[in-house]
Amino acid sequence: MHFLRPLLRKSSLSWIVVVAALAIVVPRVVQAEALLVVEADTGKVLQADNATYPWYPASVTKLMTAYVTLKAVKDGRISLDTLLTVSPVAAAQSPSKMGFRPGTQVTVDNALKMMLVKSANDMAVVLAEGIGGSIDGFSAQMNQTAQRLGMTQSSYVNPNGLPADGQITSARDLAILARAIIRDLPEYEYFVHIPSIRYGRKVTQNFNKLIGRYPGADGFKTGFICASGYNLVASATRNGKRLIAVVLGASSGQMRAVRAAQLLERGFANNTLSWLRPSLGTVDNLVPIDASPPNLRDEMCGGKHKRPASDEDEDTVASNAGAASGSSSGESAVTFFTAGLQPPMAKPSELLAGAPAPSEPIPVYTGPTKTGAALIAAVAADAEKQTPRPHGKKSRVAAKKPGAEAKDTGKDTKKDAKSDTKSDTKSEPKSAAKPAAVRHASAKPESAPKAAEKPAKPAKPKAAAKPPTRPAPKSTTGEVKPADQKTAAAPRT
Repeated sequence: MHFLRPLLRKSSLSWIVVVAALAIVVPRVVQAEALLVVEADTGKVLQADNATYPWYPASVTKLMTAYVTLKAVKDGRISLDTLLTVSPVAAAQSPSKMGFRPGTQVTVDNALKMMLVKSANDMAVVLAEGIGGSIDGFSAQMNQTAQRLGMTQSSYVNPNGLPADGQITSARDLAILARAIIRDLPEYEYFVHIPSIRYGRKVTQNFNKLIGRYPGADGFKTGFICASGYNLVASATRNGKRLIAVVLGASSGQMRAVRAAQLLERGFANNTLSWLRPSLGTVDNLVPIDASPPNLRDEMCGGKHKRPASDEDEDTVASNAGAASGSSSGESAVTFFTAGLQPPMAKPSELLAGAPAPSEPIPVYTGPTKTGAALIAAVAADAEKQTPRPHGKKSRVAAKKPGAEAKDTGKDTKKDAKSDTKSDTKSEPKSAAKPAAVRHASAKPESAPKAAEKPAKPAKPKAAAKPPTRPAPKSTTGEVKPADQKTAAAPRT
């Protein structure tokens, strides 16, 4: 630019001319968002904005992981009941993850559910190692599948979408993949629209906010890393017509769902107005753009935006961004008419801000496939593992049940045993089960004889009358001496 300085000094008009010239010469930088909506059955493109720019996929990578896995199941190479083992590599993955220890076993079925609903990065690696032998081996299968499906802009180096330079896709390729799942794996498609899962005590809702909120929503997957922004592949069906929407680079988890709802609603409205719009062809015929993927790290995670590279922060971000994004996103311009004849629905942000439709969480668990009572027991066992352990002396004492037996081997039990007299081991179960009633000095003197009125042998009928008894003597610590209990119960002579 130094060669332009003499020209710029001459007049401000020259500066304006130079800026205009540079605007023509320098190619336009991609906007920080890619949008695409297509018909699922025909692949017809209804709207496309930056749809063929390369993009970092983040966790929507797991759609390819699921496709390769379920294709192996369909081909008979593995089954949904096949047990896989969590390796140290899988356990070391960054969140989102289940957090199982190395050596834990899980079925293909449960690993898929955890990966697609919770976006568990460790479960993606478990599947990759179980099917491809290693992350690299499985990535090779992912790339072979991408080429076979015509995903010419996609390359994979890991099965979960964690940050990597070679992990690239586009909105075009993701729509092609979503169509392949619907077309090639219809019997397993339920994996991509499970509303929620329950592992032990914890229930995890699907990060795809359209499921259970947007009418007709039936898939697919979300993703987020700082470099990609908030991504979403979504689908919905209305009046027998199924559409696929892809949103890449949205500003928040809420915003990606709003964008997808807008795309789907416009797509359904276009069914009756398609003759007014020029044809955009099919998704396979969209021309790829040769460029580097935009890196949105500064916009998404720079400055005050401290966000972990995980979908798990989605609800927090949505609460911050949802209110502000409604007016600036052009949401008010989308009137949500299906054919211009029906009253408008609620705004997308309002529709997606509510609670999802009630549904029963799908139980997931570790170990082999189980049903019936065995499944209930497995879920209970996983719930028990999640129960926090009490810490400290006070917590341990508070956790004990009143009347606990001497089977407890804790330190507090040993202290209680030292304070009791040796003859307690010969006392009856009733008195042994209530050590607190004997130990507390606050007990009234009249209650002591009653607690000791049961002799070891039943009295004869003639001796049924109760003779007067004397109160049991107390020790200096306020305890009733077990040896004196017999004396207190004996009649005076």
